[in-house]
Amino acid sequence: MRVVMVLCALAVCHAQTFDDIKIERIAANYGFTEGPVWSKEGLLLFSDVPSNRIMKFTPGEGTSRWRENSNGANGNAIDEKGRVYSCESRTRRVVRSDKKGSVEVLAEKYQGKRLNAPNDIVVAKGGHVYFTDPAFGAQADTRDLDFYGIYHLSPKGELNLVAKPKGRPNGVALSPNGKILYVVNSDERNVRAYDLEKNGAPANERILISDINGVPDGLRTDEKGNLYIAAKHLEIYTPEGKFLREIEVPEKPSNLAFGDADFQGLYITARTSVYRIRLDVNRAVYY
Repeated sequence: MRVVMVLCALAVCHAQTFDDIKIERIAANYGFTEGPVWSKEGLLLFSDVPSNRIMKFTPGEGTSRWRENSNGANGNAIDEKGRVYSCESRTRRVVRSDKKGSVEVLAEKYQGKRLNAPNDIVVAKGGHVYFTDPAFGAQADTRDLDFYGIYHLSPKGELNLVAKPKGRPNGVALSPNGKILYVVNSDERNVRAYDLEKNGAPANERILISDINGVPDGLRTDEKGNLYIAAKHLEIYTPEGKFLREIEVPEKPSNLAFGDADFQGLYITARTSVYRIRLDVNRAVYY
């Protein structure tokens, strides 16, 4: 296990300080890591997309395989019942796995046409699900839909289109109170925000963060509402969209998730590895 020291000047981040950050590599030698999410069982799940599997990391025990033949699973999320939601890029669908390993298809078509390649996903209180559907690389040559989409899947299973951005949508997250949906746009290098109504429907679309350094991918929020964005490096912004600081990661980060028993560990998937940094702020709880 390798520890990389990153010495940072003192900064205040809505009760978070970064005076001495240690970046610890907790898993390595993968094809491309993505979709980290912390399970209530005390372990981290993450996708190894090229190897077509979902891995699990248990502190003190290391990594092992959680799901084989994941159909190119990318983004993952967990609901209040502990069920795992995955975006399968190869089968172009969103699925949910229960604790017994049974897999249920939640979404695969919109208006009769197959989705492009679901990428990232988040589950809100009450079972409202939001996911992005861009098309990267060869996916763009085989898609049925002529647009990139951001979708809302209601607890009743109704699939509704949130937006059709010109650029490709990627990472998704929610504010701590679950009332704001954040969506990264990799092509436009920005983050859009949507207010969520009581029925889960989005409203008041706006650009919250612009001109992100590098191509942004996944993002997460903490209990203070700060946004952590995986881009060229790890970038941190206030809930108002003000830039706070940048933390260098040994490899280009792809996504993030808060974990550990106190949820003050920030796990970062980055190309061939998974890293962890310890913070003095907790995750945002959506449910």
